[in-house]
Amino acid sequence: YQNLTARRNLELAVGRRSPFDLLFRGLDGSSQDRVAHLLGVVGLAPQAQQLAGGLSHGQKQWLEIAMLLAQDPDLLLVDEPVAGLSDEETERTGELLRSLAGDHTVLVIEHDMDFIRNLDSPVTVLHEGHVLCEGSMAAVQSDPRVIEVYLGVEDDGDHGLDTPTPRSDRPSSELQP
Repeated sequence: YQNLTARRNLELAVGRRSPFDLLFRGLDGSSQDRVAHLLGVVGLAPQAQQLAGGLSHGQKQWLEIAMLLAQDPDLLLVDEPVAGLSDEETERTGELLRSLAGDHTVLVIEHDMDFIRNLDSPVTVLHEGHVLCEGSMAAVQSDPRVIEVYLGVEDDGDHGLDTPTPRSDRPSSELQP
């Protein structure tokens, strides 16, 4: 909620009760401790009393991640977590996701390959709803199937990958990963 503070947003996420109960009764001590802990985990403790609408784009992303963490998920599914972030926010988001991977399974859907490379985690490439390739970033980037599907190169049997030849029969909109 843009017009609530970062802390209040997390109180709502942690409270798991009706918002009216939260407004009139507040949270118990352990729930307040959980809110403080989550603010610290995502690096927003200094902005706890700031309205969510006044946070930077990256800080809003971190607040959303904290709100997800408040639900104690086994799996965190984050879709394009660094879209529109500054370089500094992108780096901080990567650090945050890596730190969460110890306690949660973190699944990142992202088109920023530099960000994915810096996560230094296994990569799965999907195409038309099916797994096309899995492995390290280097293995995925050199896989001929990935190159064919996402770069649109002709398969001439030579998989040296030195100079891909763009396919002229593929619409440009399909060249976007």
